Amino acid sequence: MCPKPLVHAKLSSNSKLFLAVAVLGMVAGTAIIGLRPARAGEVNSPSASGYKVLEPIQHASLTVFPVVASKSYPTGQFLTLDEGLRSGEVVVTEYGNVRGLVRRRAVPAIHDGAQVNTLVLINNSKRPLLLLAGEIVTGGKQDRVIGKDRIVPAESDPVDLSVFCVEPGRWIATSEHFGTSGATYGGGTGAGMGVSSGKVPMPSTLMAQPSVRAKAMGDKDQSQVWAEVRKQQSAMSQAVEVTAAAPGVQNELASTSSYARVMENKAVKEQVDAVAKPIEQNYQSLIKQLRDRNAVGVVVAVNGRIIWADVFASTELLEKYWPKLVRSYASEAVVSRAKGAEVSGKQAQAFLEDMEGRRETIENEPGLYRHTEISGDGFKAFALTSLLPKTGFEIHVAKMAD
Repeated sequence: MCPKPLVHAKLSSNSKLFLAVAVLGMVAGTAIIGLRPARAGEVNSPSASGYKVLEPIQHASLTVFPVVASKSYPTGQFLTLDEGLRSGEVVVTEYGNVRGLVRRRAVPAIHDGAQVNTLVLINNSKRPLLLLAGEIVTGGKQDRVIGKDRIVPAESDPVDLSVFCVEPGRWIATSEHFGTSGATYGGGTGAGMGVSSGKVPMPSTLMAQPSVRAKAMGDKDQSQVWAEVRKQQSAMSQAVEVTAAAPGVQNELASTSSYARVMENKAVKEQVDAVAKPIEQNYQSLIKQLRDRNAVGVVVAVNGRIIWADVFASTELLEKYWPKLVRSYASEAVVSRAKGAEVSGKQAQAFLEDMEGRRETIENEPGLYRHTEISGDGFKAFALTSLLPKTGFEIHVAKMAD
């Protein structure tokens, strides 16, 4: 087992998040935040951090601002959850099913019964595994959403995962282990576009939409996660009904408690794809053009209001997560009713840079990763820093608007 995390909390006054919304520039172990000078035709003035927000890509009520960085980091050693589940090198199972899966030694305090907020993961790969908060694994007694970013070491013993149920109402096993959702993300070629050979789409885990991710990451409360899941299921059903979906679709959506099944419903996927695909394809094309510019993330606005940002350590990681991330953003856009003024690049830049916080919490797994959460005025931000040999950089940063 990995050593238990060391958690520290402290109040920060007039200090930037030292891990921040930046996947670059470690100086004496501390990341520096800011943006590098803009080039002609791009928004925003020079800043110190090395990040710059580009002109937005917009479709319907969803707007994404591509983010480029002054530096990219080597991330090829990291295995994603989708890659691990597809290859069979990563096993996720209920807490009570772990016996017999231990690699080197007995796992203490393993009980016979499954638990709502506990899953066990074994990484049999020779690569460290990257888990992102918001990824949904389906199966077992209930579908679960991962509650925080973390790194699982290569060839690990069973690791307790911090998860939340996103399927209120079911506690009957559909399978012993968990796997991919059955969702497919087409439209491109290569593993980074969600297909293994360029021809056959492969199942992928879902990424929960930002409103659900926020409850798991920020509130860390199962009842609030359940409440948000029900709210979004109802909103999606209403959105589909407005489009005069085929008879029976509303009954089908109402009959399931599974967030994943709602999002995989054909009528729902058509609604989400209508928003997601144009942006996915446009940005994927832009990523290729900006590969030498280190395209690493996005700032996201829905109906004229900035709601989220995801930033990675490399273009390679962004490409791997982009297909399911953009669908999570599009799902939010489909159900959102609030209207706001048009968002400017200057506002997106300010959102990315504003990291002044009132409270900062740091969790360490020595030699593996550091997870930092900062609460500021109107936002929460989360940074995952790799502490593995020859790393020391931030793998992923997420920021949500409260």
